[in-house]
Amino acid sequence: MKSTDKIVVSLGRQLGSGGYLVGKMIASALGLFFYDKELLFYAAKESGLCQEIFENADEKVSQGLSRVLNTHDFFGAAFFDPMSATLSRDRIFKIQSEVIRKIADEQSCLFIGRCSDYILREHPRMRSIFIHAPLSLRIANVAERRGISPEEAEAFINKEEKKRSAYYNYFTNKEWGKADSYHFTFDVGLLGLDRCAKLAAHLIKESLD
Repeated sequence: MKSTDKIVVSLGRQLGSGGYLVGKMIASALGLFFYDKELLFYAAKESGLCQEIFENADEKVSQGLSRVLNTHDFFGAAFFDPMSATLSRDRIFKIQSEVIRKIADEQSCLFIGRCSDYILREHPRMRSIFIHAPLSLRIANVAERRGISPEEAEAFINKEEKKRSAYYNYFTNKEWGKADSYHFTFDVGLLGLDRCAKLAAHLIKESLD
């Protein structure tokens, strides 16, 4: 495939908005490979490190100044350096970024989150979108999916989105969820999942023609 034929999409989403499903539908409509947690597998494979390292650091920024992961914390014993195995969050982000760039260079694809819009900001065929929805809808979705009360769902959303926004803001120096951080934004509460996906696919394709 020629570079001028590729379509690369970065999709950010509010928790409980249905962004994952919208991403799946966009990828299907445009014939894109879909990457969410699959990126963690490829990052581990490329680096030779255990996948759990990437899972524990996934879209999270630790508190404090060191931002260091000690692999002993995960398993009680180091698994790639028996003396003193440490890996900074910044290093993990760098490894994951290299994997995202490599995949985007090789194929048309859609990435869910993980600062892929920033990582691929110089890619001429990348379009970024953000999926959002009213809090009430997101609470209902999360409560149903996790089998918890609305109050628990709201607390869970607030906790997880603080992590997600801190990760994005730290590595990109942009503001997570703010309209001018993305090419297109869509309100699932207004449009519904199907129409969001159809409109997004149409606009992405039209903007690249």
